[in-house]
Amino acid sequence: MKNQILLLVALFICTATFAQKDELKAAEKAIKKSDYTTAIDQLTKAEGLISGADDKTKAKFYYLKGESYAALAKTDPSEANYQAAAESFNALFDVEETMGSTKYSVMAEPTLNAMVSEVSAKGIESYQNKNYSAAKTELYQVYNMSPKDTVYLEYAANAAYLDKDYDKALAYFTTLKDIGFTGISTEYTAVNKETGERENMGTENNMDLMVKTGTYSDPKVETSDSKQPTVIKNIAFVYVEKGDTEKALAAVRDARAVAPEDVNLILTEANLQIKLGNKDEFATLMNEAIEIDPTNAALFFNLGVISGEQGEYEKAKEYYNKCIELDPTYVDGYINLGSAMLEDDKALVEEMNKSLNNFDKYDEIKAKQSELYKSVIPLYEKAYELRPDDVDTIRTLMSLYENTEMDDKFQTMKEKYDSLK
Repeated sequence: MKNQILLLVALFICTATFAQKDELKAAEKAIKKSDYTTAIDQLTKAEGLISGADDKTKAKFYYLKGESYAALAKTDPSEANYQAAAESFNALFDVEETMGSTKYSVMAEPTLNAMVSEVSAKGIESYQNKNYSAAKTELYQVYNMSPKDTVYLEYAANAAYLDKDYDKALAYFTTLKDIGFTGISTEYTAVNKETGERENMGTENNMDLMVKTGTYSDPKVETSDSKQPTVIKNIAFVYVEKGDTEKALAAVRDARAVAPEDVNLILTEANLQIKLGNKDEFATLMNEAIEIDPTNAALFFNLGVISGEQGEYEKAKEYYNKCIELDPTYVDGYINLGSAMLEDDKALVEEMNKSLNNFDKYDEIKAKQSELYKSVIPLYEKAYELRPDDVDTIRTLMSLYENTEMDDKFQTMKEKYDSLK
């Protein structure tokens, strides 16, 4: 009886093996006829038994499946087709690496590379056109097709962040952190003697060869900085956007451990500390940031923004004044200084409303309001000079001119405003 069972098992295995080979042959014939739907049908029938097949059969199966889905993707460029093709090819590479063979891998690599090139071009174009919704999907698709190209996962993470898809951005940035992504690259360049332009030679050997020919000179090898601190920093920024203050603070501290003198990180932590009501920590971080970069106009501008958000308008004014002192062309410094000064207008309006029956008092407050408006006009005029097509600045100047009875200036500004509509 035992022998009969063993015989039946052997017959079953033999029958299954013949079935697999028949289906693979049928799939191969269908591919030659460009009948990829039939090929996939035959491969689907064989798939249930493929786990028990020998490595040679598995390699052939994954190759045929990858080629079939890659061909389908040319007429139906859906994510599912690209994904199925890429998964099949990557499974093929794993099997043949274990076998110590490259028979099918050599044939599959050009197809996979062509797919990666096609989808990456679409993803980069979407990104450049600021279609971040499409870009995040296409660029992540490239990473799925070619996991060794981790830079596309970074691009997908940035696209998801810009698309405000913070859950995906967090997942992608966290994956980059977990796999130890650095993004470090080495560039080999030399100067073309004919054009005088520095060109990328691709590899060190090619650079050396071109210099030896005498057509290129001044070879240079440059290695980029690690992107790991930026990845960790972006995780913190995503948590900030998600409103998860505690996790954001923990992530910022992780990032600061990698990049302790990154002023933007210090500002981010300071902002989080103030949200948690930790004013002493906030003040300490502010002083730390200023010590690191005392001539950075953008730093003082950001300090002004943070102070203004906390209602500390006098402190905000000091920072904005320092900002434009360091950089007289810092447009937003003038605008935000004017805005901080106009916070006093709220109290004046409230007083005026309480004095509607007291004409003398009302006129006195109205005069103070007019003086306030006149004091901020030069700030907005400077902003307009630096950025003449900013509609918000133009509207603010129109209102200020109207309320201070500067009719000629109001009319000039209105004409400018109308020309921009």
